[in-house]
Amino acid sequence: MKKSTIKIMQMQLPIFPADTKSVNATLGIRCEDDIVYYLHNGSPIFCHAQSNINHYRFICGNLVASNLCRASELADTLGVNRRAIERYAKKHREKGADAYFNKGDRRGQSFKMTPELLSKTQELLDYGLSKEEISRQLNISPGCIRDHIKKGNLKKKKYLHHLQHTP
Repeated sequence: MKKSTIKIMQMQLPIFPADTKSVNATLGIRCEDDIVYYLHNGSPIFCHAQSNINHYRFICGNLVASNLCRASELADTLGVNRRAIERYAKKHREKGADAYFNKGDRRGQSFKMTPELLSKTQELLDYGLSKEEISRQLNISPGCIRDHIKKGNLKKKKYLHHLQHTP
C-alpha cells in the first residue's frame, strides 16, 4: 500500500514597507531613488529605472500574464488606462519578452513606401497626377507622399498647363 504524499505550500504573510502601494493582497509597488520595485509577499520580484518604459511595459504585462494581479488592479494602482495594461499582457503572452527589448531600428523607414513604390510614385508624379490620385491608385496616404516630397525623396514637378500653347 502506497502512502499518498500531500504537498502543502507554506503560506507567507505579506509584509510590505510602509511606502508601498498595494496592488492586491500579495503584490505591491514602491519607488526608491528613481528605481521602481515590484514586491510579491514583501520580496522584490522585479525592478526598473523609473524612466525605462520598456521594462515598465514588460513587467506590467508579465504580472498580469502570470496571474499575480488583474489588469484593472494594476491600472488603478498606477493610475493608467486598464486597456494599456491589457495590451502589455497580450503582447507578453503572444510574443514574449523579446517583443519589448529586441525591436529593430525602424527610424526613418516607412513600412509602406518601399523603394519600388517610391519609384512608381515618382513616375506618376512625373506624369502629372496629383498626390490624391496617386494615393488612391497605390493605396498610400497623400500625407506619405507629401512627407517624401518634403524629405527630397520625391520631386513634384511644376506643371503650367495654362501657359502651354499647342500649335
